[in-house]
Amino acid sequence: MRLHDVVIHEGDAEKINAVLTTFLGESGATEALLIDRSGQLLAATGANRALDTVSISALAAGAFSSTGALARLLGEEEFTVLFHQGNKESIHVSTVDDQAILLAIFGGQTTVGMVRLFAKEAATAIGQILTESRAKPRSMGDLSRPLTVDESRTTFGEPTKP
Repeated sequence: MRLHDVVIHEGDAEKINAVLTTFLGESGATEALLIDRSGQLLAATGANRALDTVSISALAAGAFSSTGALARLLGEEEFTVLFHQGNKESIHVSTVDDQAILLAIFGGQTTVGMVRLFAKEAATAIGQILTESRAKPRSMGDLSRPLTVDESRTTFGEPTKP
C-alpha cells in the first residue's frame, strides 16, 4: 500500500467535521480524530482540553499497524478495530478506508458498544467523503505552481541578471 498526500478540500473538511460532531453526539465519546495510516492528524473535534493530538495520532497509527501484522500472522488481511480500555478513559480505533483511521476517546459516560456502533456509521460516511475528495482535481492556483527560475533567484536572495 502506498500512501498519497491527502488533499481535503474545504467543503469536504466541513462535511467531515459535521460527521465527527454527529458521531460524538450519538456515541457519547468525548473526542474524535481522523488520522491517516502514517499518523498524520487530518481532523479532530471534541472536548476542548489540551490533548497532544500529534502524539496520540502517531502512536495510534503505529499500534494499528502492528495489529495489522498480527492479523496477517493469523491469516487475516487486517483487524478493523482496535480497542484499549483504561480505568478512566478508553480508545476505540477503527478503519475508515485503506488510508484513514477514526480514533475515538471516551470515558464512563458511554459504552464501547455505542462507540463501536456509531464509529462504523461515521467511518462509512467519512470514507465516502474522502473518496469523493480524492477524485477532485487539486487546485492549481498561483500559490501552487512552481517558481520560475527568475522567481527562485529573487526569492532565495540571488540577484537577477539585468
